Amino acid sequence: MSNILVTGSNGQLGSEFKYIDIDDTFYFTDKDSLDITDFNKIKEFCIKNSITHIINCASYTAVDKAEDEKELAKKINYEAVKNLALISKELDIFLIHISTDYVFDGKSYTPYIENDKTNPINFYGYTKLLGEEAIKEVNPKAVIIRTSWVYGKYGYNFVKTILKLAQERNELNVIFDQIGTPTFAKDLAKTILKIIQHSTFNIQHPVVIYHYSNEGVCSWYDFAHEIIKIKKIKCKIKPIHTTEYPTPAKRPHISLLDKSKIKEELDIVIPYWRDSLEKFLKEID
Repeated sequence: MSNILVTGSNGQLGSEFKYIDIDDTFYFTDKDSLDITDFNKIKEFCIKNSITHIINCASYTAVDKAEDEKELAKKINYEAVKNLALISKELDIFLIHISTDYVFDGKSYTPYIENDKTNPINFYGYTKLLGEEAIKEVNPKAVIIRTSWVYGKYGYNFVKTILKLAQERNELNVIFDQIGTPTFAKDLAKTILKIIQHSTFNIQHPVVIYHYSNEGVCSWYDFAHEIIKIKKIKCKIKPIHTTEYPTPAKRPHISLLDKSKIKEELDIVIPYWRDSLEKFLKEID
């Protein structure tokens, strides 16, 4: 029986664990109930509740705002992560940390594997990379999961935005020259639980990095087009270049993650992105 702390539990991914029926005991926290930038408070919480695993879903994810709110982004994505790593090391807690495809520059024409060179092109990606490096430096029992384009029932995401705007407008402009893969939060949550089950008999390995997203490839335009198609909404999706929609933060143009490692080591089958999207849209009907 595991005692699992889920930080950022009101977000897209963290919320999913509240509705998964397993025997383990979960402790759900957010920034108001447990400040992960406060080392002593986290340590006290973990000792008091005999925490065996931490799933760190807490993150500063406002990619554009991070260009201005650098101190806050760094505090959450780096300093807090270092706290979790140090406490996990000291208390022998298994740490699972969620990172991002944005640690890469998006210039590779082949999917990134876990040991490819990182080179973030925006401050958000830079802070997430700092968090990864902090974990590797402290070296607790830990898994880092890089994921991409996450959406789910809870919180804000691309799918919900497209659904809302498509109901309000006859035409939407969506970028077609940024390529990646969506990730259904529920699929990722299930995979994380498999990692926890795996950790109960293989907990002595050093820090491991996995890549996880749904299978397949699409652009933001393709993604939006499928959302509208599945929901049968009458709204034209118009493809545009990144240069036609300037943002404060640069985005990777090709951001594909190779999932071979996690599929082989955990013996899992990852759903195709459109199948998971269709499943999600049925759930929210």
